[in-house]
Amino acid sequence: MSWNTPLTKLLSIDYPIIQGAMAYISDGVLAAAMNHAGCAGVIGAGGFTVDEIRDHIRQAKDILGPGKAFGVNLMLQMHNKDDVAQLICDEKVPFVTIGAGNPVPYFAPFHQAGVKCIPVVPNVKLAHRVQEAGADALVVEGMEAGGHDGKITLMALLENVLPEIEIPVVAAGGIVDGRGIAAALMMGASGVQMGTRFLLAKECKLHPNAKKAIMEAKDTDSVVTGFTTRDTVRGLRNPFSEKYLKLEYSGAPQETLTALAAGTNKLAAIDGDTENGFVLAGMSLTHLTQEQPVQEIVDDLVSEAEKRLHNASHLI
Repeated sequence: MSWNTPLTKLLSIDYPIIQGAMAYISDGVLAAAMNHAGCAGVIGAGGFTVDEIRDHIRQAKDILGPGKAFGVNLMLQMHNKDDVAQLICDEKVPFVTIGAGNPVPYFAPFHQAGVKCIPVVPNVKLAHRVQEAGADALVVEGMEAGGHDGKITLMALLENVLPEIEIPVVAAGGIVDGRGIAAALMMGASGVQMGTRFLLAKECKLHPNAKKAIMEAKDTDSVVTGFTTRDTVRGLRNPFSEKYLKLEYSGAPQETLTALAAGTNKLAAIDGDTENGFVLAGMSLTHLTQEQPVQEIVDDLVSEAEKRLHNASHLI
């Protein structure tokens, strides 16, 4: 049974779940599997060339056929961001998520190409700005998220943003099960974005060593590098993160930290070096214990969320 939220209507999906974009591993196969399960997959532009992104877009289209919902994530810190933006327009991708910069200048060309715009925002001020500029929806991502994250918890972001904003709000950061989905919807969000949960999908090409590290992680294994320099990245505690944090908190120069971190995401995600690489993952870890097909993951998420939402009516 399909759900009925502003996000499911906006993207023509059955369930209000967007798969978060993850550099090097969010490809056309994963995006197509998400759509087959009734959700919205996102191809991550990070780590891919423009030609590779084009291949992933066309792969998703070939699998899904025309008119099916999937998106591309545009990271505005990328040196080739404008080329990627043009590709998204040329390929008429159904929607785009936009982060790590000012998304507003991109709204007009995307809308002219029929691409829906869903920027990621870290606070109320920017939520207002993108709403006024014509965003179709927005994502608020808490500091619980894996990878580059914010400075405010998701709960506080939702408390701050939801009363202020009329367009659909998508909650992201630390949501890995139906409980989290139900909680976000009960607060007034129109849907959720989940990255870490889908790292353990069979269709996700994250290296088996990195998947194993996530499945073995405890709740205390989540660490943030770069907090003192305002360039925060969340992942799993390991020898790399211990070395980085020791240098960071001893006052090492930014150039030293940048050089140490360079390439560590790919080293873990693609090469499988979970000692010297950095396995990016969110804070909710203890129940991520098995690899499953996307369809099975979504079935579990939907079943648990429906149970929690049904039981909520008995609380008052």
